Amino acid sequence: MLRGKAFKFGDNISTDHIVPGRLLHLRSNLPELAKHVFEDTDPAFAQRVASGDFVVAGKNFGLGSSREHAPLIIKMSGISAVLTKSVARIFFRNAINVGLPVLICDTDKINDGDELEVDLKAGKINNLTNKAQLSFSRMPEVMLRILNEGGLIPYITKYGNFRVL
Repeated sequence: MLRGKAFKFGDNISTDHIVPGRLLHLRSNLPELAKHVFEDTDPAFAQRVASGDFVVAGKNFGLGSSREHAPLIIKMSGISAVLTKSVARIFFRNAINVGLPVLICDTDKINDGDELEVDLKAGKINNLTNKAQLSFSRMPEVMLRILNEGGLIPYITKYGNFRVL
């Protein structure tokens, strides 16, 4: 069970919103780059976010260039999952690869600052602030295993392939 506070963003949050292009020179210093996550959209985000919190967005999250650093620095900032109405395919794949769950759901009943509980296995979201209950499609078992191992590389290191054990 994941639990944390919602940080709400709108539609069309691109990889440039997540990690501004002017900061890509920091790619070799990920902890420093993570200090700037969402800097142009919410300048105080990196200082306010706590371990376990959630990014909540509208449609088309993660569009733009294939910056594998974008989901990685979101995860490094402490975010436990991204909840969004829709997501760019390459962002979704990069997020799973680094162990960051991206959940497709109706985010209209989640407000900035709401306290959420997310059950990845059951596909359920409880908004503890307004008592709304939401659902998302259950993830395939192999995807849950990849997330539980912290991403694709740790999964492959441990299991050697994609066998469902």
